[in-house]
Amino acid sequence: MAYSVYLKKNEEKRLLEGHSWVYANEVAKTEGKDKNGSLAAVYSHDGRFIGKGYINHASKILVRIFIRGNEVDDRDFYLKKLKEANDYRLRLGYSDNYRMVFAEADGLPALICDKYGDYIVMQCLSLGIDLRKSMIAGCLAELFSPKGIYERSDVSVRQKEGLPETTGVLYGEVPDFAEICENGIKMLADIKHGQKTGYFLDQKENRLAARRYCRGEVLDCFCNCGGFSLNAATVADKVTALDISETALKSVRANAALNGFGNITTVRGDVFEELRAYKKEGKTFDTVILDPPAFCKTADEVKDACRGYKDINLTAMKIVKSGGFLITCSCSQHMSETLFENTLRQAAKESGRRVRKVEVKTQAPDHPAPLGEGETSYLKFFVLNVI
Repeated sequence: MAYSVYLKKNEEKRLLEGHSWVYANEVAKTEGKDKNGSLAAVYSHDGRFIGKGYINHASKILVRIFIRGNEVDDRDFYLKKLKEANDYRLRLGYSDNYRMVFAEADGLPALICDKYGDYIVMQCLSLGIDLRKSMIAGCLAELFSPKGIYERSDVSVRQKEGLPETTGVLYGEVPDFAEICENGIKMLADIKHGQKTGYFLDQKENRLAARRYCRGEVLDCFCNCGGFSLNAATVADKVTALDISETALKSVRANAALNGFGNITTVRGDVFEELRAYKKEGKTFDTVILDPPAFCKTADEVKDACRGYKDINLTAMKIVKSGGFLITCSCSQHMSETLFENTLRQAAKESGRRVRKVEVKTQAPDHPAPLGEGETSYLKFFVLNVI
């Protein structure tokens, strides 16, 4: 007998507004018996059907709802959902590299699929999806005929699902790197060892937008494999790519060579320390780019994250030439856009500079965010003019 999950009184409102997650502490009772990771039906306290999703007794998120009607999670269901997700991206004009499936946003919670040229990279972030990854990979192969599908489920969030981190080929053959083209620039996506699934696809439109503000000398902090650096190099005189990882800087140099760019210099160092050193020596830049990793992973860390964002942006504002630009980002989902802007406002006040907000953007359209699920809207991209 399949599981039936009944919520506590008044706990259904968020789910009826479109949210997918049913937390264990919201549940009044569970009836039936089935395997962990199986499909469970969710009902309100008074017995109204809300939806179905995979159950995991080891997780604080007991059920992730993805079916709201009578559908069943068979192969035909996945073929339909995967095709619909990809069709949306094709309609927007994506072709070479993009997020093919964005979990809850595409009605497939905990499933990420990214396309890099002829290859697809999957992340399975819940038990239910993990148990069905072979079937899902088969559906992807049938629909899109990639040369290979690679799993990058080497993320710590899987531990909350009682799952080990894992990687490996799911279909075909997969090289270490896949060459892609972003905004007219050749890039090597490090499929097997790069961050996330190999490249930060969510910033591609923002990297193109950044070109407008990159003239003269540009400093790209937390440069990773050079997405912002290479886009800046198309218009700037000189770009300094700064990162603490030598592996990342090696990728920057490889990508620069791939495009014939000779105006990119790499510097290895801690960004906080290097910014303070630039300030101390009086070094300034026409444009500074800050694209750090998430400073907070939980709501409890937001206060510390605000201090980190304030510190780094305050120092950056002090080394921007008068009339220049600070391009600053946050990918911390617990840092709201309002809170991030308030933090930037405080940094501007303490910097003694007059700072104007020029442009605000979010993640690329292949990373859509359902209005009922705030967790999927995470990226903040601000362009500031420093007077």
